[in-house]
Amino acid sequence: MWLDFIHLLKEHGVVFDKGLSDGETDRIELEFGFRFPSDLREFLKVGLPISDGFPDWRRESTASLRERLATALEGILFDVEHNGFWLDEWGKRPATLAEAQKIVRQLVAAAPVLIPVYRHRMIPDRPNIAGNPVFSVHQTDIIYYGVDLRDYLIHEFLAKKDLGIWPLPQKIRAIEFWDIERFLSVRWSGGVAVFDNRKGVLP
Repeated sequence: MWLDFIHLLKEHGVVFDKGLSDGETDRIELEFGFRFPSDLREFLKVGLPISDGFPDWRRESTASLRERLATALEGILFDVEHNGFWLDEWGKRPATLAEAQKIVRQLVAAAPVLIPVYRHRMIPDRPNIAGNPVFSVHQTDIIYYGVDLRDYLIHEFLAKKDLGIWPLPQKIRAIEFWDIERFLSVRWSGGVAVFDNRKGVLP
């Protein structure tokens, strides 16, 4: 499946290098402390996208890749500090910012890792099976951007001009900690959410 799909992506301007070997993917997982979900792993084994915006798991510096992986945590910490973001299920917010940030760091460390796919589009590493949703992550403004990896790549690169309103299925796989509707309900409690899960409207 991925070979033909990558051919389509190439026709739409995405540049690929040779795919990652099992040894390379194993090394990456060990170094960065996550596991590629099976569909992303298979995709990267067939071809490694290296166009601007994609993480280059083969040549990009460790520091740069760690920055990408820290995007979700840093965004939450920013909103906790500057926008008063806090979920009730995290318990009573501590009196000091340092203690609040400590709790958030612990929660995110225990949650599925959000692996960068392209720019600020990310996919959780757990459960370690195919079919995890792809998120668009900007601080705590986190929305669904694909039902799964293939669906995301289609809408990002192959059908963007004709996307319009994108109808989502009735159910998208729930991911531990990353309760997107809950995040949005708190972030936009004083206004209008930018994403309506019933209509599937993308910004």
